[in-house]
Amino acid sequence: MTGGYTGKILRVNLTTKEISKMDTAKYEEFGGGHGMGSAIFFDLVGDQLPFEALDPKNLIIMMASPFSGTFMPGSGRCEVQGLGPGLYPIEWFGHSNFGGRFTAQLKFAGWDGIVVEGASSDPVWINIADDQVKIESAQGVWGMDTWDTQQEISRRVMPQLKYGEWAELANNCFTTQSPAVVCCGPAGENKSRVACLLHGAGSQAALCGFGAVFGSKKLKAISAIGTGTVPIADPKAFMDARLWFRQFQWDVDNPREGSRFSGGAYALISGSPSGGNVSNGSVPLVPARAAACASCPRGCRMRLASADSNESVCAGSMFARIGGGGMFGGFGAKQGASTMPAILSGKLTRQGNDLMQKYGLGHWQLMATQGYINFLERQGVIGKGKEIDPDLPPAGSYAYYEALMRKISLREGKFGEFAAEAAARMAVQLGRYKEDVSSGNLRLTYYGTQEHYDSATQVDWGFGSILGERDLMLHMMSNYPLHWMAMSGDPYLAPEEAAKLYTDAMEPYNGDIYMIDYGEGPTGIYSDSKVKQVAWVKHYEKFWIGAGGFCGWRWPMCITNNTADRRGPTPKAEPKFWNALTGKNLTFGDYMEIGHKIYTLDRSIWALQGRNRDIEVFPDYVYDKPSSGSEQPMFIDGKWTYSTGRGRKIDRAKFEDWKTRFYKFEGYNPENGWPTRETLEKMNLKKVADTLQSKGKLG
Repeated sequence: MTGGYTGKILRVNLTTKEISKMDTAKYEEFGGGHGMGSAIFFDLVGDQLPFEALDPKNLIIMMASPFSGTFMPGSGRCEVQGLGPGLYPIEWFGHSNFGGRFTAQLKFAGWDGIVVEGASSDPVWINIADDQVKIESAQGVWGMDTWDTQQEISRRVMPQLKYGEWAELANNCFTTQSPAVVCCGPAGENKSRVACLLHGAGSQAALCGFGAVFGSKKLKAISAIGTGTVPIADPKAFMDARLWFRQFQWDVDNPREGSRFSGGAYALISGSPSGGNVSNGSVPLVPARAAACASCPRGCRMRLASADSNESVCAGSMFARIGGGGMFGGFGAKQGASTMPAILSGKLTRQGNDLMQKYGLGHWQLMATQGYINFLERQGVIGKGKEIDPDLPPAGSYAYYEALMRKISLREGKFGEFAAEAAARMAVQLGRYKEDVSSGNLRLTYYGTQEHYDSATQVDWGFGSILGERDLMLHMMSNYPLHWMAMSGDPYLAPEEAAKLYTDAMEPYNGDIYMIDYGEGPTGIYSDSKVKQVAWVKHYEKFWIGAGGFCGWRWPMCITNNTADRRGPTPKAEPKFWNALTGKNLTFGDYMEIGHKIYTLDRSIWALQGRNRDIEVFPDYVYDKPSSGSEQPMFIDGKWTYSTGRGRKIDRAKFEDWKTRFYKFEGYNPENGWPTRETLEKMNLKKVADTLQSKGKLG
């Protein structure tokens, strides 16, 4: 092995209390992060599938990337993998990730990742300090909220630690750093399917319900602190790449077109500090400053003088303001928003967000769950005098949010047990799942996770999600920046220009401008061009985002306002940094093919769990109900334009035909969507092919 890797992965068995290590080199062909995690999961338990997420056989795998602990911009995320108890109808092998500084400390401690298996009989936490690893009793910590947990564990790791002062980590080994702790809250302890993992004040692994897996293993937290470094194969080339990258970076001292790009939706494209959408608009404004994850120059998070809602980002900073309705509540605007105040105070919003973080509730699934509760109350299905009575204070008050989250987290009473199962299984208990999901009243479009953007228009997001295991949640993929640019009322790129810039960057399929056609014509959403675009999205997701630890709020960067020609650093930057760090000499296309391999491995795991093409379908409402549309570049009547596609429905037959062509393009059997032996063996995955064949799941 060369640069970027420490050479070992920590393995902890909570049942036997055995602590061992795995050789990173065995999995180097998968890059890092998600790729290594998928390969480890398959090796250790793949032949035992199917089993359930809360079974001790399930693994929690938390992987760093080669970039973790370096100054590669926007690459410090931690990938979390295992079976997800929040997913439905099958608890798919899923993934989530979080930012902050956990992976940096894990690498400084000498580990490329950690694999946790089995389950403890008593509550424990894992203490990683350089090469010293202990399974510690969580007595006195179990039951704490996530913020108190992190403070108490930091105190236990380094009792003499004082802010800004040197503390002794080991014999004659000193540091000014504090431990990086990731933990579950009361929601995870009680195995709520809405439970997340939290690091810092607001960095969530929000999707899939991995907090409940921690709880099922009686694992309260993992703490990491280290005093080592990350090896770099070619330090000069790595520094040169970082200096070269500055041309694409927002210059706070001399911003390009600052009046247009200094905030709002354009902050995504410019990379300017955005404060993570924290609700800080009430007068008087709360003094605040930007905050960023390790290695990231952007600062999309915020720290407020009031200390509430610190470091939350996007939906995680707006739960109490938008959780009751609209898209984020899981319902159409008319259905979802009627009982919620039009505007909640900024302070109340921030306080509600803090409750969510402390209880360890995942924002994306909590919002859908709360929205469904509101809907059921309006329909008279639950409520006063009913079998299930939420018995909550008036909506829109602090007391309401505190009671709601306490009951879900503690499984308090019949309503708490009901709501802790999350929206999909709530609907099943009531016998309403098919009715409410098919109608779109409950928009759990992607395997128990909330519809994010319009599936019928922003189809790379919609198709990419249904061909995965949960909402795609990648905000810099092609649809998202172009959508917000078009909606701004001041698009700085004409649609044809935007399409060309994007597709020029989309190696190895570059040159096909119609990959960015979101129209319904022959070059649009059902075309072979769209097959290539969705394949590109899935391969980029699996390698650069998943294996490389890249942040989906920053990468890919196909366009930018910070250069005169508007071209972003993708696809030059990614291999420039990776090769300098690791000592390899591969192209962007080579790494994308590794992403294809990782995606194929994930699909093999899903096949073992029961996935086939008949499952990879949208709920009925996507096919049957006219959509509200979403502004996108479209090629209509021989001309490029920005259009909403309002009123569109996905055509079932055309989508099924598109899937057939997608499966063939990726090397899968079009009859069932399973990888073929030929494809797997070309990817050096013969063992995977043999396992699939033994289970009758080989394409």
